[in-house]
Amino acid sequence: MTAASPGIGMTSLRTRERLVDRLRAQGVRDERVLARIRDVPRHLFVDEALATRAYEDTALPIGNNQTISQPYIVARMTELLLEGGNLENVLEVGTGSGYQAAVLSPLVRRVYTVERISTLLKQARQRFHALHLLNIRTKHADGGEGWPHYAPYDGIIVTAAPQGIPLGLIEQLKPGGRMVLPIGNKAEQALVRVIRTDEGYSRELLERVSFVPLLGGVG
Repeated sequence: MTAASPGIGMTSLRTRERLVDRLRAQGVRDERVLARIRDVPRHLFVDEALATRAYEDTALPIGNNQTISQPYIVARMTELLLEGGNLENVLEVGTGSGYQAAVLSPLVRRVYTVERISTLLKQARQRFHALHLLNIRTKHADGGEGWPHYAPYDGIIVTAAPQGIPLGLIEQLKPGGRMVLPIGNKAEQALVRVIRTDEGYSRELLERVSFVPLLGGVG
């Protein structure tokens, strides 16, 4: 099955269109992003037992105490990252299932994604290959350290929550580059957009969210 194929049953195009309509009603406006939410086969990014729930607007477990983010959050973060102009190179911290990178793939020139859990990264690589997403480069490493070799980036997206703004990642942004990430602890988190400036950075608090914590090390 390709990214654009309609599928059957709970993975049908009609089911995907209902999800897109729901996200549009929640305020997602970028039609490029909505098209990717419709076209990316989210059921391939979750366990087969959860495939019938893949197009619900909810987070789902993917093993290793990690989750695939709800489609609204993926769409919202992608939209926030893309606002303000086209992006060449984007760093993703936390590959997870690979779904966020798959949504981003045709919307930017290249995606560099880092994952600390080797089993998740192996599965994500297989999905990228099956879907012919050839502009995604992957690395097994501590995501909090970013990927300095390919810096500076036009954009960074972080799919797990640090306690505060990671200055090491800001240093990997181009001047004017933007980073979208959740910040906070298990009790309270906020989605934030950070812009790198000549003086350091500015930040914009957006909405409450709930993510797994950003952990260090590799596994």
